[in-house]
Amino acid sequence: MGSSNLEPIFDSVGHFGRYQIFLYFICAFQNISCGIHYLASVFLSVSPQHTCRPPGNVSQALFQDLSAWQLEDIWTQFSVGREDYILVQLQNGEIWELTSCQRFRRDGQSSLDYEYSGQKSSFPCLDGYIYDRSKWLSTVVTQWDLVCNREWFGRLIQPTFMFGVLLGAVIFGYLSDRAGRRLVLWATNTGVFLFGIAAAFTFDYYSFIVARFLLAISASGYLVVVFVYVTEFVGMKSRTWASIHLHSFFAFGTMVVALTGYFVRTWWIYQIVLSSVTVPFILCCWMLPETPFWLISGGKYEEAQKVIDMMAKWNRTRSCKLSELLSLDHDGSAGNKPSQAEKHTLSELFYDWSIGTRTLILWLIWFTGCLGFYTFSLNSVHLGGSEYLNLFLMGVVDIPAYVFVCLGMDRVGRRNILIFSLLSSAVTNGVIMVIPKEYHFWLVVATMAGKFFIGAAFGLIYLYTAELYPTIVRSLAVGSGSTVGRVGSIVAPLCIYLSSVWIFMPQLLVGTLALMSGGLTFLLPETLRRPLTVTWEETEKESSSGKLLSTTSNTVLENTAVRSSEDSSLNT
Repeated sequence: MGSSNLEPIFDSVGHFGRYQIFLYFICAFQNISCGIHYLASVFLSVSPQHTCRPPGNVSQALFQDLSAWQLEDIWTQFSVGREDYILVQLQNGEIWELTSCQRFRRDGQSSLDYEYSGQKSSFPCLDGYIYDRSKWLSTVVTQWDLVCNREWFGRLIQPTFMFGVLLGAVIFGYLSDRAGRRLVLWATNTGVFLFGIAAAFTFDYYSFIVARFLLAISASGYLVVVFVYVTEFVGMKSRTWASIHLHSFFAFGTMVVALTGYFVRTWWIYQIVLSSVTVPFILCCWMLPETPFWLISGGKYEEAQKVIDMMAKWNRTRSCKLSELLSLDHDGSAGNKPSQAEKHTLSELFYDWSIGTRTLILWLIWFTGCLGFYTFSLNSVHLGGSEYLNLFLMGVVDIPAYVFVCLGMDRVGRRNILIFSLLSSAVTNGVIMVIPKEYHFWLVVATMAGKFFIGAAFGLIYLYTAELYPTIVRSLAVGSGSTVGRVGSIVAPLCIYLSSVWIFMPQLLVGTLALMSGGLTFLLPETLRRPLTVTWEETEKESSSGKLLSTTSNTVLENTAVRSSEDSSLNT
């Protein structure tokens, strides 16, 4: 039975009644936890100021012309740059120069004078490092000395997590179609909690990376399946708003990271606190039923009828009999039973020159959206001022961005909103590059504007991609686009590190891609009020036609996300 034939169920029991609202907020609450773990590394992997630890007990320390009795006191009084050094005298009389990644013993000097032109012996930092703990008592960087020649280990923390996100979407998207939505929701959330706690108690860097990688797989699997789960429980009239605003709860997760980082400055306690957000969902997830769509697709009609009756009871509406709908379906009155699904390959997205160009443009938009979304968030802690407030504001600004998409896409069109958002993001990146660094207030304002526009583009691209392809490859098109987008999320943390080459390199990269994407979007057709197509021939005809026909964006969600969670997963 086709999923589109189940819409009369919602006409009877309600499109978004009390029962759906109850389920929606249970599921959406867990999106907060996913948003938390996606950006937790912002403070987990903070690399504080540091210097080599001397090979003995210090009797006196000197920085430039100021001295202290304890080496740790230097951090509370002075700002030590990478080119500066701290001079210390050990209890055995030796004089050592300490830099961030090397230490030098002054040969033949016994007096503590900062200036020295004599002979020095160089030694590696075999005794570890001393860190500035004025902001963070400990991070994973200080825990395992991920600095100097081990600095790249710290820089791999977020990319490896995002690679797990990519893998989790594939694994659990496949399993949810076969084992059911509810079982996968249970499994992924148990994994999010267990691996989140495990990451806090890891004994070395490698076990930490493995725990975070498994955590990413679980969190990504949840985000994939929850979109399908919500879509299958919400009627057409409310489906677009409900699905798009799942992103808003992800944004709340960003805010929780900022607040937790402000109050908790020890990394493993910070990790435990963030992981505990999953607990309420674990306590409530047993109440989640399987979706009627999945039950009917597996021939479990009695179980599906029980779920529908429960929906009607909660919503205080009249239930409907599946037997009547099924008999209509078999008689051909409500639609024909779908045949065995055909397998489609990626090459079909390059059906001809025009469609191939469309696919490449959309992939670029997906990549730009994900890259910009995470680049703005991850880079917010480097803008000056309070890094906690900056990250909090990056989460706040996402919510009006999604409202803007919902209000604008049905009024001025999907393509126009997308073009406006991408080009506006490019402009704001340019503005950020000309604002002096000491004007951190205006840097934060401009960054918030850039995040708003790139967030709006990212929130819209899923729906727009689905509307641009015929039914036979719609899931494949959205699935391939979201995969390319996840590659962008893997690249985003690496993009942040380019600021060591030039401070505005991340903005230059994101702004250039946003400008290219926005310009190329002019080549794509508008889909507002145009019907969904089934074949390539219909797609070509609609692309060249200016006639506006009646359809709704909800229909896209009905025919895309419900059909295949494996290919058309929505994953922030």
